[in-house]
Amino acid sequence: MERILLLVLSCFAVAQVTADSLSPPVNVTIKALKANSAVVTWDIPEGDYVIGFAITQQKKDVHMLRFIQEVNTTTRSCALWDLEEETDYIVHVQSISMSGTSPLSDALRFRTPKEAETQASKSKDEVTMEEVGQSTQLRAGEIVIIVVVLIMWAGVIALFCRQYDIIKDNEPNNNKDKAKNSSECSTPEHPTGGLLRSKASHNKKMAPVNIIEV
Repeated sequence: MERILLLVLSCFAVAQVTADSLSPPVNVTIKALKANSAVVTWDIPEGDYVIGFAITQQKKDVHMLRFIQEVNTTTRSCALWDLEEETDYIVHVQSISMSGTSPLSDALRFRTPKEAETQASKSKDEVTMEEVGQSTQLRAGEIVIIVVVLIMWAGVIALFCRQYDIIKDNEPNNNKDKAKNSSECSTPEHPTGGLLRSKASHNKKMAPVNIIEV
């Protein structure tokens, strides 16, 4: 029984030491700051086993606190909602382990902007995204035009090659026709192998002879 009691006391002592040795979060910063919201981020010191976090939010010069706690998570950020514009806030972050919570982090102070400033920043971002979209559309249109021109050039080249092949194939037939026509127009040969003479030259040699009787 005494051994069991000593074991329980020793476990409790170890847990107490672990809770006391748990370091507070570091590098606490504010991101995505708007008139009515913000995001708190932080880091955990190396070697600390953390299962959750706790955040205290307070308006400057106001004693009322807002407490946010979440366990069973390894996240290192938390969104703050329902903030008031142009208001100063103070934020502390604590780590939560199986044995308890860490000391408070260093105080983080920030001030929310005006709603008009937030809308102006948002409009500027929207204009930038619109310009990016337009430039993307222009690039897409230029690519389409280039592709169409290349296709047209490819068609013209293919048609030229086809016509060239047709002309090249017809050249042997034209040469054969020319050779045939030239052979038909040459002087015909006699069956015995001699050349036939024209009728004019034959009649000239066979001229009639007049005989005079005395």
